[in-house]
This record gives sequence, C-alpha cells and structure tokens, in this order.
Amino acid sequence: MKKVNYLLILLVTISMFSVAARKAIVANDLIGTWKYTVSNVPPEYETGVMTFEQKDDKTVGYLGSTEKMEMKELTIDQSKVTFKLDFQGGLLTVTMTQDGEKLSGTIVSQDGEFPITATKEAQK
Repeated sequence: MKKVNYLLILLVTISMFSVAARKAIVANDLIGTWKYTVSNVPPEYETGVMTFEQKDDKTVGYLGSTEKMEMKELTIDQSKVTFKLDFQGGLLTVTMTQDGEKLSGTIVSQDGEFPITATKEAQK
C-alpha cells in the first residue's frame, strides 16, 4: 500500500512540473513584438504592435510602440492569451489563441466584437 501511495504522489508531482514547464514554454514563445490587424474598425485602429516581455518571473504586455498601453490581467494558459485594455474611457477584453508565430482571436468592447490577428516579428 505504501508503494502505491508513493507511486501516486510521484506521478502527481511529475504532472505538476510538466504543466508548469509547458506554461513557461508557451510564455517564452510569446515574448517579443507582434504586428496586429483588427478588422471592422476605423483605419487609425486597424494596425499596430503589441509587445510581450518577461519581468521579474512574470510575463507583461503592452500595446503600441510610442504610447504604450499596459495589458491588464494578462493570462497565458496553454496557447490561450487574454488581457484587458483601458481604451478611450471603456474596457477592451482581448482573447487570442497562439499557433506558432501567429495569434488570432477577438476584441470585445461596448461597440461589439472585432477579429484580431497578429504575426510575430523576427528578432533583430
């Protein structure tokens, strides 16, 4: 019985480490600058950049290149990336899925839902 309990504890511990390692790999793949395109919005909001960085063992993100808006409540779970942005007195909720060098998803605002896609820029 002790061997079964020991084996069970060992399997649970290994599983927890593999999940943590997978999250770290996904977060590391996300680090960098991404060019995005949003559909069905005014031209001045159609394109831009988003940047993901590692700070103090935490992934942080910003939208924009000169005037950076910080991503709030940024979460990375497997390949799903979600965050919120304060934008012109409203709140935007962004949900995207990462597939290699591409992100795709939606932005939800008080004006509706808008498709967003992004492609990771090559590191310089």
